[in-house]
Amino acid sequence: MKTLPSALADQLATGVTTLCWCWRVTRNDGQSFGFTDHDRDLVFDGTTFEAASGFTASEIRDQVGLAVDDLEVHGALVSSRLSETALAAGDFDDAAVEIWRVDWTDTANRVLMRSGSIGEVRRTGTAFVAEIRGLAHRLQQTRGRVYQYACDADLGDARCGIDLSLAVWRGTGTIVGVESDHTFTASGLGTFASGWFSRGLVAVTSGANAGRRSEVRLHTAVAGIVRLELWQGFVEPLLAGDTFVVTAGCDKQHATCRTRFANVARYRGFPHMPGNDFLSTTPVAGT
Repeated sequence: MKTLPSALADQLATGVTTLCWCWRVTRNDGQSFGFTDHDRDLVFDGTTFEAASGFTASEIRDQVGLAVDDLEVHGALVSSRLSETALAAGDFDDAAVEIWRVDWTDTANRVLMRSGSIGEVRRTGTAFVAEIRGLAHRLQQTRGRVYQYACDADLGDARCGIDLSLAVWRGTGTIVGVESDHTFTASGLGTFASGWFSRGLVAVTSGANAGRRSEVRLHTAVAGIVRLELWQGFVEPLLAGDTFVVTAGCDKQHATCRTRFANVARYRGFPHMPGNDFLSTTPVAGT
């Protein structure tokens, strides 16, 4: 049950309401953005809630038990802070969302109605539809370690321990030619063997995509031509002359951890776990 501030409760009791919705979105990089369906900007808690965004929301659906509560927010991509590029690049993926009911005549009279995070975002032309998931969806995510053959650590994280800042695991390159939105040839990586950066990570350091990253699907070096193919292209077109940093990849197998990285003591998989063939065997008489 919601506990309303006394001033807001008194205002509602008059029968004449001056209410609006406000949404505060906090991205994973810490940046916060405010939006409202009121016809002018509102300010509270140090956040300006922008009226120009044209937000509208669907009804809030409450589910029984641990089912996920959700709603959809519809809006136009007219805000200087909420662009097509930012949504397509995933800048708002899993961003925290607060939904407030606010008295626009006095923003101190407000109540937090829902907290959650942004799920699926669909874009059509100059409009978007964002799914707002309730906190219960966190209970559906995997927590802790997974009993499996492959390592469940990310290369270079605290559990893995490999220092990706070392030159042997890291290369700096420049795009020479662009073959598609996710494939390009590069210079500066000629000393690395073919496949060294497969399953690695490209971080663009100049150009329109500066600061954005993408995973490497395949790295080849044939006859002096180095080619990187990404799993997913960048939002803005890559151009010749753009620079990047790429880190080595790992297929998370025990043999790779031992031979390539000499890091088997920190391998986070279970390479000796019994397989289905062992589980399906039966005793044989006389053996």
